[in-house]
Amino acid sequence: MAAPIKTIKKEVLSEEQITTQKLASLKKLVTDNDRAVTQILTLIGELDSIGALEAANKMLEAKEEVANIALGQLTSKPVTNMINNMMGAAGALAELDPAVTTKLVAGLMSGVDEANKAIETTDKISKLKLIKMMNDPDVNRAMNFGIHFLKGLGSNLK
Repeated sequence: MAAPIKTIKKEVLSEEQITTQKLASLKKLVTDNDRAVTQILTLIGELDSIGALEAANKMLEAKEEVANIALGQLTSKPVTNMINNMMGAAGALAELDPAVTTKLVAGLMSGVDEANKAIETTDKISKLKLIKMMNDPDVNRAMNFGIHFLKGLGSNLK
C-alpha cells in the first residue's frame, strides 16, 4: 500500500519564470493573430501620422478639464431640451402600430411623388376642378384622414 500524502508542495515561480511564461503566452497570441496585430499596428500608425494619437494623449492629460467642459455642455438648456424631445418622440413612436406607420410612410411617399408630378405641370386648379377632385375616392380618403387628424390634434391641444 502507498504511503499517505502528508504535505503538498506548492511550486513558487520566480519573477524570471513568470516573465518567461508571460512572454511565451504573448508570443503565441501574436503568432496566432498576426493579421489582426498587423492591422492594429497599421491603424495606430495612421492615427499617429494624422496627429490623432497626440490629440488623444493631450485630452487624457487634461481629462478633468475636458470632463468639466463636457458636463457643462451636456447640462446646458438646449442639450437637455433635445434629450427630452428625443425621449418624448421615442415614447410616441413606441406607442404607434408599426403596420400603421408603414402604411402612413408609404402614403406620404406616394403623395410626395404625386405632388412632384403636379409641380412639373403648369395646370391651374379651378374651383370646379377642386370640387370634382373631392369626389375622387383617394382625395376624399386623404381629406377625411386629414380632418380627423386635425380633430384629434385639436382635442389634445386643449
